[in-house]
Amino acid sequence: MTPEGLYGRRKMTALMRRTAGPDVSAGAVDRAMRTLGLPGVRRDKGIRTTIPAKDGKRAGDLLDRDFTAQAPNRVWVTDFTYVRAWAGWVYVAFIVDVFAQRIIAWHASTTKETDLVMIPLRMALWERGREGHPAVAGQLIHHSDAGSQYTSVRLTDHLALEEILPSIGSVGDAYDNALMESINGLYKAECIRTTVFHEGPYRTIIDVEFATAGWVDWYNNRRLHSSRGNVPPVEFEQAHYATLNREPHPA
Repeated sequence: MTPEGLYGRRKMTALMRRTAGPDVSAGAVDRAMRTLGLPGVRRDKGIRTTIPAKDGKRAGDLLDRDFTAQAPNRVWVTDFTYVRAWAGWVYVAFIVDVFAQRIIAWHASTTKETDLVMIPLRMALWERGREGHPAVAGQLIHHSDAGSQYTSVRLTDHLALEEILPSIGSVGDAYDNALMESINGLYKAECIRTTVFHEGPYRTIIDVEFATAGWVDWYNNRRLHSSRGNVPPVEFEQAHYATLNREPHPA
């Protein structure tokens, strides 16, 4: 099964209208999905992974549950989740740009040390610079939950060095980082709990990294996002930059 076989009826209808023509009916898609045995995946409730810092010191919440941005590199949200492998737990951290909901960096580790969240931050900054759209000092907000990794001195100092504004939600309130909670749920439902991106059990961190790399590539470049007009995040960003670079027509 291709990753698109994970879609529910509404998103499958959007895909068919995007690829086969705008006249495809939802009823026809529903009948075809039932015939092919494609029910779509469902997300399960997550398990709490946030362990607050002992001293309780952290930055304030600059988003107040407003997960919108007017352009790329204005708001990044981040969190990590876990995957059970035969060799033990694997922790996977993501950084998502709120504007297009694109995953700009991720990192897997067998420990929950600060590097779990430091490495994807460095990767995200490098990736944006490589693309020719570096983050502008003082304009980017880095939002996370109140986990000890995100309130650590190392991460806090690195954010200050890069002139990135830290933003941290309250302890134990998933709604304060709701966008990342949603994306973690998608990752578990579409990648980890299916065999689309990896056949068989996860034995080691290598298996998890292989599956995650495939899912992130699909998520960014081909997965339709209903909140972004049923276009993939990379395409949504490219349309934004194309509009900015469009030459004005003479009057």
